[in-house]
Order: sequence, then C-alpha cells, then structure tokens
Amino acid sequence: MVRFRACQRGLVSAFIHHRSKIRPVRLPRMEYQDALCALNALQSNSNVLEQLQKQRGHPELQLQTARAFLQRSGLMVEELDELNAIHVAGTKGKGSTCAFTENILRSYGFRTGFYSSPHLVQVRERIRIDGHPISKELFTKYFWQVYEQLEATKEAHAGSMPSYFLFLTILAFHVFLQEKVDVAVIEVGIGGAYDCTNVIRKPWVCGISSLGIDHTNILGDTIEKIAWQKAGIFKPGVPAFTVAQPESPMVVLKERAREIKCPLSVCPDLRDYPVTAGPLHPGLVGQHQQSNASLALQLCRSWLQRHHLAEKHLSEAEHTVFSQAPAFQPSPLMVKGLEETEWPGRTQSLRHGLVTYFLDGAHTTHSVLACVRWFREQHRIVGGPVVTVLLFNATGERDAESLLKPLMDCHFDFAVFCPNIAETLISNYGDQHSVSVMAKNVLTRCLSNQASWLSLSKQKKKQGAELLTGGRHPLVAERRTATLVFPCILSALCWITQGRDPILASQGKHFPPIRSSDTAKAASLRRATRIHILITGSLHLVGGALKHLDPSLAT
Repeated sequence: MVRFRACQRGLVSAFIHHRSKIRPVRLPRMEYQDALCALNALQSNSNVLEQLQKQRGHPELQLQTARAFLQRSGLMVEELDELNAIHVAGTKGKGSTCAFTENILRSYGFRTGFYSSPHLVQVRERIRIDGHPISKELFTKYFWQVYEQLEATKEAHAGSMPSYFLFLTILAFHVFLQEKVDVAVIEVGIGGAYDCTNVIRKPWVCGISSLGIDHTNILGDTIEKIAWQKAGIFKPGVPAFTVAQPESPMVVLKERAREIKCPLSVCPDLRDYPVTAGPLHPGLVGQHQQSNASLALQLCRSWLQRHHLAEKHLSEAEHTVFSQAPAFQPSPLMVKGLEETEWPGRTQSLRHGLVTYFLDGAHTTHSVLACVRWFREQHRIVGGPVVTVLLFNATGERDAESLLKPLMDCHFDFAVFCPNIAETLISNYGDQHSVSVMAKNVLTRCLSNQASWLSLSKQKKKQGAELLTGGRHPLVAERRTATLVFPCILSALCWITQGRDPILASQGKHFPPIRSSDTAKAASLRRATRIHILITGSLHLVGGALKHLDPSLAT
C-alpha cells in the first residue's frame, strides 16, 4: 500500500510532463485515425494564428479568408445556395433550436443535413445526415478529398491551411452537397457576422435564439454589441425569426433588420400555439426549451412554405420589417418531430442503477440559471437518502464565480472540479484531443474554480492543498471542506460513484474509494442509497463524461 501511494504521489507531475511533451506522431496507416491526427494538427497551425492576429482589427477579413479556402477546396460560394439552408445564431439555445428544426423536417421525410459544434465524444457528431453522425467511412472519404485539395494548393498561398473549425465547416458543405440533402440546418459557431458559416449568401430562413453575454473578447463586452454580431446572419429579403429578447438587444436586432432589409418576426410563447391534443411537450425538457421549440416551429413553417408543403391556409405571409409571428396550429408531423427530439448533453438524464447523472453543457450565467431550475425540478422527488454532487469546469475567459453562484442554491453535498480531459493518458489523434490544452494550466484553472466555490460558500481557504491517495489517481482536496479536484473526468466519476455505477464497473473503470479528511462527508457518500450528479459548466466536460457513461457514443 505504501509503495502504491508513493507511486500515486508522482502521478500529477508525470501527467503534466506527459501532456506538455506531446508531439504529433504518424501512426501506421489507419485512414480514419490519420484523418483525426491531420485535423487536430490544424488546431495550432502557426500560419492561421498569425493571420488571426493580423485580422483582429479587421474582422471582415475572416469571411474573406473563409471564402478563399472554400474556393481552394473546390467549391464556389454560389454553390452553397443549393443547400436550402436554415441558419441559426444566438448565445444560448441555438443548438437545441437546430436539433428541434432538423427533427421536425426529418419527420416530413426530407433528407436533412445538420452542422453543429462542439462535438461531445466524436468529431463526426458535428456533421449529421438524417439525424446521425456521418460514418467513419464517409468522414474519411470526404476528409481526404478536401484536405488533399487544400494541401495541393497551399504552396501558392504561403503554405496556409484553414483552422480546425473552418476546415470542418468547409467539410460539412462538401458532404451536404455531395450527399444531396434537401435541407441543411447550420448552427453558427461564434457570433454571426464574421463567423465562417456566414459565407452562406442565401439561406432560406434565419433564426436568433436567446441572447446573453459570452465570448466578450471576440464579440464585444455589451449585449448590444453581441446582438449586432448575431444579427449579422440576416440577409436581404430572407425571413428571420427571433425569440423574446431584452429591450436593448431587441432594438439592435430591429435596426439591423431594417438596414439589411430583412423581414424579422418575434416568435410567440409555445403555450399560445393551438393544439387539439393538449399542450406541446418538447423532447428536450426544461422551461428554457420552450422558446427554442417555438423558434424551431417558425423556422420549419417558413421553410416548408418555400417548398409548398404547408397546409393551404399557410400561404406565404406578407412580411413587414418587424412583426409578431403567428401562433399557428402545428401539423401532426411538427408535433411528432418536436416531441421526439433528442440532443445529448443538453438537459439530459442518465440513470445507471443507484447513480443518476444530470448533464447540461450550460456555460453562461443565464443558461446555468436554467440548468439549476431543471436540475432542482428533476431532483425534487426521490426515495431514500440521496447525496448530490456537482461536477464542474469552466474554461476560457468565463467568470467561474458568476457561473457557480446560481449553483449554490442546489445545496450540493460535494463540489468536484476537473479539467475537460476524459482521462489522463490519451493519444494525440483522438476526437477529444486539444493541442492547445496544457495540463498545468487546466489544473490551475480547476483550483481557481474550487477557490471561487469556497469563497461563495463563505469558507476560508486553508494555505496549501492536501494530496489524497488511495485510488489510481490522486486528487487535491481542501481540508475540512467537501470540495475535490481531480486531474481528469474519469478519476472524478469513479470517485464520486464509489463503485455504484454498473456501466463504469463493467468497463473495469472502478477505483478504490479515496477517503476524504472530512470523514462525515465521505461517510455520507459511502452510505448513500442514491447519488445524483449534475455535470455542467462546459459542453466539453459533458462530452468527456458521456464518453465513459455511454460507450455507444464512442463506437
């Protein structure tokens, strides 16, 4: 046991050394894995980073760059008109809106394409056809077609290659056109005006989901500036819809619509739609999904009108610059598509025996507030003693304290922090590998997140941190508190579940329990009949957890 613990004490330093020394390694020829390796190399392309620095004061150059790479890949911007695209931006809810929209149109029998980000487990999730991530075979086929075309032309363009996200966007356009989808639902990456998805000239309809403060270093530090960016996807004469917004950003959306000559409508409350069989029940639960569902209904209705497939009384409406969208009666297919929508990692529950996971990739203050309401509602009625655990991470420039503050209302027994790393020893060609992640930095950020939690809990932080052992991975714990920091998601999950999760156990992912210095809290976790775990703060954290909790997503 002493020898085992001595081994564990060196793991953090070994882990940091391993992550910091990663270099691209060419594997024996495995086409799909080679594609992942080549794709991941685009995350840190020095030429791309240099270009972004030059373009900081001229963001419009980003779209010029996107068009140039698209043309180098063999596509002209005009060809994207054939996608019959639905383009959706927003701070929160845009992915859920797209998921509702895609599922509704698929219920009509259309062949759908769906481009979204980020992925949770496998990068192929970003490019979907008929609701499913494209196969490894299709991904490999189209990846090398596009990559080799760009590689062949890079010498004439100062050796430049597109960034990771831009490459995947271009790849999605190729896939959807060559696979002849009837409609492409495109989720904006960041912002709208200068996002590379905005190379689409003529979408059939646009949507703006709820607005809030996020990505301030790119989009601006006020909600009005952010609204201006999001409305950048508006196009002349193309109908656009938005949900109810605060007054100041709504004013910006109206002004942008007027400038661009885009007819903009505000969606009604979901409860206002006349439905004979009772109220609508979207497949994605949570009060915040109501507005996303209403936006999706309006986007689908508008798109269907273009295809003359809506009911006769839904003739093409006369749009003014700004109007209230009608609360029409949804067709049975619309209701079916809305109620059967699934979107992993967003208000998702997984029950594994005595352990229930609540997963939501909320990463803004407003989305965390919605997540708290959803979790408390789901957690309210249970039988037997229940221990509640928060598994959290926040990255980038986000203010962790503002995200953690609403979570205090859940009165968790434990607050656990870890980086968005699925497990400590990973390869450099996996779907979840990020060359921009430095182990020392992410572990430091986790300790900072923990400090914010302690501050909010009004508990004074002790000097130094205690290194606890007893499992295969060490953790850092503040004395006399119920907060823990782990080096990866797997070690956190295995400690929290204490061997009670049959899915983790069946994979051999079970570590001996690590005893906390706070014996009362540790004992409560061991005695608990049920464990409820809320995983939130980052979609990447949720994705890393799902890799272990739902093995089917990784196959």
